Amino acid sequence: MSRSAHPAGPRHADVLPEGHYTAPPTDLNALDAKVWSRTVARNADGTVTVGGIEVARLAEEFGTPAYILDESDFRARCRAWAHAFGPDADVFYAGKAFLSRAVVRWLEEEGLNLDVCSGGELTCALDAGMPAERIAFHGNNKTVAEIERAVTVGVGRIVLDSFQEIARVAHVAQRLGKRQRVQIRVTVGVEAHTHEFIATAHEDQKFGIALAGGEAAEAVRRALALDGLELIGIHSHIGSQIFDMAGFEVSARRVVGLLAEVRDEHGVELPEIDLGGGLGIAYTSDDDPREPHEIAKALGDIVTRECEAAGLATPRISVEPGRAIVGPSAFTLYEVGTIKPLEGLRTYVSVDGGMSDNIRTALYDAEYSVALVSRVSDAEPMLVRVVGKHCESGDIVVRDAFLPSDLAPGDLIAVPATGAYCRSMASNYNHALRPPVVAVRDGQARVIVRRETEEDLLRLDVG
Repeated sequence: MSRSAHPAGPRHADVLPEGHYTAPPTDLNALDAKVWSRTVARNADGTVTVGGIEVARLAEEFGTPAYILDESDFRARCRAWAHAFGPDADVFYAGKAFLSRAVVRWLEEEGLNLDVCSGGELTCALDAGMPAERIAFHGNNKTVAEIERAVTVGVGRIVLDSFQEIARVAHVAQRLGKRQRVQIRVTVGVEAHTHEFIATAHEDQKFGIALAGGEAAEAVRRALALDGLELIGIHSHIGSQIFDMAGFEVSARRVVGLLAEVRDEHGVELPEIDLGGGLGIAYTSDDDPREPHEIAKALGDIVTRECEAAGLATPRISVEPGRAIVGPSAFTLYEVGTIKPLEGLRTYVSVDGGMSDNIRTALYDAEYSVALVSRVSDAEPMLVRVVGKHCESGDIVVRDAFLPSDLAPGDLIAVPATGAYCRSMASNYNHALRPPVVAVRDGQARVIVRRETEEDLLRLDVG
């Protein structure tokens, strides 16, 4: 069976042969601004810097592998999203992409809200000072303890994901003497062109309550009838790493249709809709993501048009970018170890990390770029597969790319656009130590998540 690679995984559309790759770039030393954070540059002397700091110095000080997070880039993307949607809409950063206390503080300072989906993420948010009213709580199976804490601290909204959860949250809120603001997550039957594991709006998956068959309308009836709930709107999320706005147009039309049904049946116009996140980023030079202002205009136009057609006031829009903010803001820095040429195939380049710090290639068949960053090279390009050090043949970081043919053990290479889901999904497979997250800004570098130690591993092992 043939397939094509998509930044999130195989497309459901056109396919290419297995092992398809593009021709080598004309300049292996060039760093495409599309896939690297704003302050990454290769200087005249060939050194690569980020935030004004040479990457070789970062490797020497903090070791490899390491996630290098460009704080200036992250903050600039926060501001771009906030400015694009303006004061009449809400931008919630999707914490599942990457969350730490430093990141929470940056979000709070830049005026963004925060979307969490577990008790641990909620704890991180509150501990770092995010006001509870600026937090949304997601999840398809929130525990009673998580719900109790969310209601007690006063989160701004809980997104209800099932009939059981409607009753569960209402019961907790009533018992605590609260009236909890909620949205109902609906599945709108849109097939997003992305990997099946991160497409979330078709009916056959675990999230949300289906519009089909009237289930979402019944969920609204139940929520409106319960004293412990204040239903403020409808939530929809169609998937991740999406470039095409057509799916959002269909989703918005169907969500607005539900709002019109609610008005006609209950005499209530719900004031908010959340269209989720999932907008794509550039993992390779072939990707062409939209800018926040383009997304804001497109979504605003879609919702306004559909509401006018239905005779509804335009509700307040929320969006939930996570990857689109933090994804391009970080790269992973590795040291090259073993180099193994396979005649007539490719050269395998092994690094000191792998699937324990980036599971996405193995999980989604994700595509990434890679560059030699410790020096420049005029050598001919060679086709490489960048692999990790784990005992798995599927331990692949970059499936097909080109690096200089004089690559040698000890060289530093970097994989851009690893800010989202890499540290969040990192593991201790083979008892690997999860890398640190090093924030850089204006010539200064600091660890915001430290590297794990062997003592950390043994501390949990009580046997």
